[in-house]
Amino acid sequence: MNVKEYLWKAAGSNPKGGLPVLSFPTVNLLGITVEQLVNDASLQAKVMEFVEVETDTLAAVSPMDLSVEAEAFGAQVRFSAGEIPAVTGQLVDGMEAAEALEVPGLEAGRASVFVEGVRLAKKKITDKPLFAGMIGPFSLAGRLMDVMEIMYICFDEPEAVHEVLEKATKYLLNYGSAMKAAGADGIILAEPLAGIISPDMAEEFSVPYVKQIVDALQDDSFAVIYHNCGNAVPHMLEALLSQGAMAYHFGNSVDMKAILDTVPADVLCMGNLDPAAVLAEGTADEVSSATKAMMSACGKYQNYIPSSGCDIPAHAPWENIKAFFAALN
Repeated sequence: MNVKEYLWKAAGSNPKGGLPVLSFPTVNLLGITVEQLVNDASLQAKVMEFVEVETDTLAAVSPMDLSVEAEAFGAQVRFSAGEIPAVTGQLVDGMEAAEALEVPGLEAGRASVFVEGVRLAKKKITDKPLFAGMIGPFSLAGRLMDVMEIMYICFDEPEAVHEVLEKATKYLLNYGSAMKAAGADGIILAEPLAGIISPDMAEEFSVPYVKQIVDALQDDSFAVIYHNCGNAVPHMLEALLSQGAMAYHFGNSVDMKAILDTVPADVLCMGNLDPAAVLAEGTADEVSSATKAMMSACGKYQNYIPSSGCDIPAHAPWENIKAFFAALN
């Protein structure tokens, strides 16, 4: 499949199809827990196939569990029945620990589970792309160094952060390559932590490492969709676009129309209906109204694909998911 051609055709269609970051809201319908899902490849494949069959989504998306990569490095992860796993504690606190950090193989932690989930799902999903969820390098470093502490370490010991980033990027390249070999048509690379730092810091600690991943993995049949849901995005657009991703996915903390007015017409953008306040907490009527308002503002752009602003929480009612797609149609 020429994924680049597929996505641009979707962006130019009328009505537009949607590509929400959708997996976890299926758990209640399938009678499983989030904890079971993130530990079982066959359940992940079942969820991806369910979304592909039951909705008009433009592509299937594997569960977006951003603790997987940090866990492989040795970070502690907290699991629960209804919430996405969360990294706890600080694994790397400075240069000595950064130098001692080893790049794990894909057999460490649950990475192989997610690769196998993609492989199994791709056997059934043949008429649409399948995008695998992965964390970005700076966001991974933040989970290893603690998301608050890394802000200070960037100033006090920047060489330690770069040491971790180099190892994180090496691992992500291996993980992304495994997803590609398993049949994924691309990855959604989530780099939310880069969206709350200054543009100068993003250019130093995130952009060059993301570009390494894009340059190594992306081609016309394999997309890197860059996700950043931070509110600092409008101030760093030029740097983000230099990464060369096939598409850019933005969160609801920014004005999507303003983004589309700013980026060149040949840059594909996605976003950005509020996944929590609207899709998870709102009523079906509120989802419908918000979706229509989003499309009224952004639907005319031929480089835009409607999506959720981020991963949709597990407790989002399925009626709201249906309302989102109905409003697009």
